[in-house]
Amino acid sequence: MEAVAKLKTARLSPRKARLIADMIRGKGVQEALNNLQFSPQKPAGVIRKLVQSAVANAEQKGVSDVDQLFVKTIFVDQGPVLRRFIPRAMGRASKIRKPTSHITVVLAEK
Repeated sequence: MEAVAKLKTARLSPRKARLIADMIRGKGVQEALNNLQFSPQKPAGVIRKLVQSAVANAEQKGVSDVDQLFVKTIFVDQGPVLRRFIPRAMGRASKIRKPTSHITVVLAEK
């Protein structure tokens, strides 16, 4: 039995979110949530909510024991990039890239 949760176009850099995803891959749900709760990075809070959503999806599907769930796969793909401009000296402009991420979490029973 697997439970999936997806988040599309999160305003996070995929590179930074992958660091947090690597931290919890393969761990039990409770251990992953504890690690994410005490991690100071911004993606940790977003991924924590996503893992909680996947746990809720598993309960909805009828998993017998939620404590037996673990993070089977978690991956972060790049989403669309928001492009903004900022005025600079002498009438010029510089680009500002605001990257987004697509995050997918799959939980499975041990």
